[in-house]
Amino acid sequence: MAAVARVPSSPMSVTSLIVSMGMIAVGNGFLFAFIPLKLASAGFAPWVAGAMITAMSLGGVAGCFLTGYLVRRVGHARMFAAFAAVVNLTVLMIALETDATLWLISRIPYGFTVTGLFIVVQSWLNHAAENHWRGRAVAAFYMTYVLGIGLGSYLLSIVSLDGAEGPMLAVFFITMGILPVALTRLETPPPPASISIALRSVWKISPVGLIGMVAVGGLTLLVQGFTPIFAAAENYSQADIALLMMLMQGGMILVQFPLGALSDRMDRRYVLIGACALISGGAALATTLPGASLVILIVVFAVWAGATETIYSVANAHANDRADPEYYVSLSSTMLVVWSVAGFIIPGLATALTPVLGPTAFMYLTVVIALGYAAFVAWRLTRRDAVPVEDQETYQQLSAQAPVSAELAPLPPEETR
Repeated sequence: MAAVARVPSSPMSVTSLIVSMGMIAVGNGFLFAFIPLKLASAGFAPWVAGAMITAMSLGGVAGCFLTGYLVRRVGHARMFAAFAAVVNLTVLMIALETDATLWLISRIPYGFTVTGLFIVVQSWLNHAAENHWRGRAVAAFYMTYVLGIGLGSYLLSIVSLDGAEGPMLAVFFITMGILPVALTRLETPPPPASISIALRSVWKISPVGLIGMVAVGGLTLLVQGFTPIFAAAENYSQADIALLMMLMQGGMILVQFPLGALSDRMDRRYVLIGACALISGGAALATTLPGASLVILIVVFAVWAGATETIYSVANAHANDRADPEYYVSLSSTMLVVWSVAGFIIPGLATALTPVLGPTAFMYLTVVIALGYAAFVAWRLTRRDAVPVEDQETYQQLSAQAPVSAELAPLPPEETR
């Protein structure tokens, strides 16, 4: 493919994209904490809040397939504004009244458009960034998004659950997120390629990476989505839940970063097994914690969440280690779709189990998934030699809360700029 002629850019030039998604992350983080607490205060059973997560994930699957088509029709900038506008409309539906059916319906287009925003911004970021500083830009993007989620969660501690104050706060931040992109002078990228699914090829490249996306697609939404549902059912205060959700994001730094660095020095599969042990141990311990002190709860869930993020990043890195450059885009596309489908099916299963096992159902399901993936990785250790450490790519810290799209995949040598 011929190189795309464009004006050279600098790291500062992509600040608008990063700030936009950071602001939107604040709104998203607030809603993740607000919705289960609002439903609990209105007397709804915990499984109702779980159904909201499943509906959101269903929209996310559709977003994977349709975003490229929509962007090809109207371009990145217009589609970003349209997606953000629809996100706000879905939040306004939540502000109308506490109607579980209405909220459930609204979460489908919400999931669709939030996924679309990720793909649009990541595609734009990849186009704008030069090779020699792209890694720093990507790290800044993911770190800003995760910190935004944490800040949004903490805002719950100062907002009343009554009335429309909470949803209006989310609308404020999401609207603010439109402005930097609307005013940016960055050149818009060419239309994105279609999502390509190559399950058989990706399985041949990296079974550990592919199954890792199945596992972490569910694990991410279990810990991030069901933790506030559990805490609300256990009658932790609004302020306590806000603090818990914010500090859980610290696990990305305290757990993911050192484990990711370790994976650059050894066979990444051992790190994946270790992360699974942390997840299953944390989830099993959490089943004994109803009524425990907030400090203990924060430590357990932060380690659990950080280990989950580790699986996402390390499994991606392991797959890229084994792929030739020409397969990077199809590899990333396939893994994004697999992640999204698992993120729909597994939370749905947790929702179905909640009326039977109670608010801790997601913890038991987490233990099963983490141990199952660890066993699979251990089996693969006996079937295939490791990639030599010197041939591994440098680990890149990613977040499963902002899954990487095909447009952010590394470019083959003939397409590098």
